[in-house]
Amino acid sequence: SGRIGGRIRKESFGGVSVELGAGWIAGVGGKASNPVWEIASKFGLRTCFSDYSNARYNIYDRSGKIFPSAIAADSYKKAVDSAIQKLRDLESNSVEDVANGAELPLTAKTPIELAIDFILHDFEMAGKFHNSFLFSPVEPISTYVDFGEREFLVADERGYEYLLYKMAEDFLLTSEGKILDNRLKLNKVVRELQHSRNGVTVKTEDGCVYEANYVILSASIGVLQSDLICFRPPLPRWKTDAIGKCDVMVYTKIFLKFPYKFWPCGTDKEFFIYAHERRGYYTFWQHMENAYPGSNILVVTLTNGESKRVEAQSDEETLKEAMGVLRDMFGPDIPTATDILVPRWWNNRFQRGSYSNYPIISNNQVVSDIKAPVGRIFFTGEHTSERFNGYVHGGYLAGIDTSKALLEEIRKDERENESKSFLLEPLIALSGSLTLAQSDAVSGLQKCEVPTQLYLSGKLGIPEAIL
Repeated sequence: SGRIGGRIRKESFGGVSVELGAGWIAGVGGKASNPVWEIASKFGLRTCFSDYSNARYNIYDRSGKIFPSAIAADSYKKAVDSAIQKLRDLESNSVEDVANGAELPLTAKTPIELAIDFILHDFEMAGKFHNSFLFSPVEPISTYVDFGEREFLVADERGYEYLLYKMAEDFLLTSEGKILDNRLKLNKVVRELQHSRNGVTVKTEDGCVYEANYVILSASIGVLQSDLICFRPPLPRWKTDAIGKCDVMVYTKIFLKFPYKFWPCGTDKEFFIYAHERRGYYTFWQHMENAYPGSNILVVTLTNGESKRVEAQSDEETLKEAMGVLRDMFGPDIPTATDILVPRWWNNRFQRGSYSNYPIISNNQVVSDIKAPVGRIFFTGEHTSERFNGYVHGGYLAGIDTSKALLEEIRKDERENESKSFLLEPLIALSGSLTLAQSDAVSGLQKCEVPTQLYLSGKLGIPEAIL
């Protein structure tokens, strides 16, 4: 890639900047302060409060009628009660089955039930029910418990990524928002990591080779599950098993530009739902008027199977499908979108999905194994955050944790080397009186001539020290 940010990515569309990946700062207003919200406030990032609570009262059927609020509220309550009961059943009876990948029976059947089921279990976490923590009273989401339940949409022309470039100014050479530091190597595709106790060799697709004492690998869980990066020697079984147990969620925001507005606006109308016989079929919609007044942009969110299906077809086909849904809701006379933007996170070999999601019945050992270093390779990213995986602040805090772990490892190595050097001093001082069985005698031996394997092997022997 020619930029930093990974799955934080903006793109100009319809005259404004839209976020293709991470778009919200989730977890604001609680007792503890979300570190990403602190950074956004520090640098003046423009955001808009998102209130999802009204979405359940803006559910359209295929004839364009909005379901009465009483029916919507009743369906919502039943869906939540059903979710709670399933979670309790999981904890008491089905731990082994779920851990082995068994699916839960889907109780939602009618279009409104399917729509609400999607809202509860897919919109936020993009996971099938047995993988979702969203509305679990048994496993509340740490983000909302720790940082608060409010969420803010990033609505800044500079993009969410602006925060990353501002943070980069602390340690990289930058000018006018651009990174000029030649230590940062962009457009390099890492294909192989050769690792040993001596260090790590990084090989890229264009034939470049880089040597390092340590490597921090922040590739997504989807990339780790793919064959993009080859490890030599291969990662141990405990590591690959843990990586394989983490689900990869796909979350697709499709942007549509129109010549004028034809949908209801207002803070209580920002989100609206389409109830269809097929679960997740262009279900969750959002207008961008609160974020960018006059932009005339709608966003529809697809997840997982629908995301992958849409990624495989042309944008023209997707536009046709989306317009069919909108005409169901708002009538046949609405204008056709003048432009469409369809991100493809699943088919992007550098991402292979949107974010991680751990099975709801899993132990902490899985996360521990995923983030545990293998030799001199350290792993980081939102998928290594035990409490905040799937969130931007999860990636941020995981990076801090990994950096601390690496620094501690470096200090440990330095202490061990200093100790070995101290033990070696008497041996070097006496080296002039040592003799060998070979015909050549050792003469003028200096400390710098001691082979490096002495320090790495952890063994101190006279033959090693003088040969």
